[in-house]
Amino acid sequence: MRHERLEQALSLERFGRYLAWTEGDRNAAIELYGLNTRLSEALYTPLQTLEVVLRNRIHSVLAESHGEAWMHPAAGIVTGPYQQAQVTKVVESLAKEGKDVTAGAVVSSLTFSFWTTMFHKDYETLWQQGMHRIADASAPRGLRRKSFSGPLTRIRLLRNRIAHHEPIVGWDLRKHHERMLEITAWLSPPAATWSREHDRFAQVHRAQAIVSAPGGRA
Repeated sequence: MRHERLEQALSLERFGRYLAWTEGDRNAAIELYGLNTRLSEALYTPLQTLEVVLRNRIHSVLAESHGEAWMHPAAGIVTGPYQQAQVTKVVESLAKEGKDVTAGAVVSSLTFSFWTTMFHKDYETLWQQGMHRIADASAPRGLRRKSFSGPLTRIRLLRNRIAHHEPIVGWDLRKHHERMLEITAWLSPPAATWSREHDRFAQVHRAQAIVSAPGGRA
C-alpha cells in the first residue's frame, strides 16, 4: 500500500499525529494507527457492558422509589438543564419515529453522558436518599457518589475519544480498563464476569508501543 494514499484517506491532520509520534517513520506510524484501532475495538466489550449495566441499575433503583417516569423533567428528579433537554429530545424523537415512548425506550436512548452526570455533586441528596442502592450487596462497603463520579468522568472521556476515532494509545489504558471492570462488578458481578470472559484487551494491549506515544493521561 502506498503511504500517501492511506494518509490522504485518513486526513493529514489525523495521521500527522502518528507521524509526529514516530518521528516521521511512516511504517511505524501505520503500525501505531493500527494498534490504536485494535485497542479501541478491544475496549468496546467492557465499555458496552458498563454503560448498559449502569443505566439499567440507575433506572431500576430510581423507578422503584420515584416511578417509571422519574427521568422526565416534570418529575423533578433530573435537575440539570442539559439532562432535561436530552430527555425531551429523546421523547420527541421516539414520537416522531412513531415508536412507543416507554421508560425502557427512553432509558436505552439516553447518552452515557446523561448517566454519568447522575453522579454530579448536585445529586448528592438523591444518592443519600436511595440511589446508593445501585451497588450490589457484594460491593465494597462505604461506596460514595464520588467513588463513581471521578472514574466515570474519565471513562466517558475515553469512550468519546474512541467514538470519534481519536488516538487513545497515550492513555493509561490498563488503569481505565480495570476501572471499567471494577465499577461493573460493583453494579453486577455476573455482568463483570461475562465481560472478563469476553474481553480481549490484555491480548491486544502492548505497553511498549503505548509508552512511545506522547500525550498520555492518568
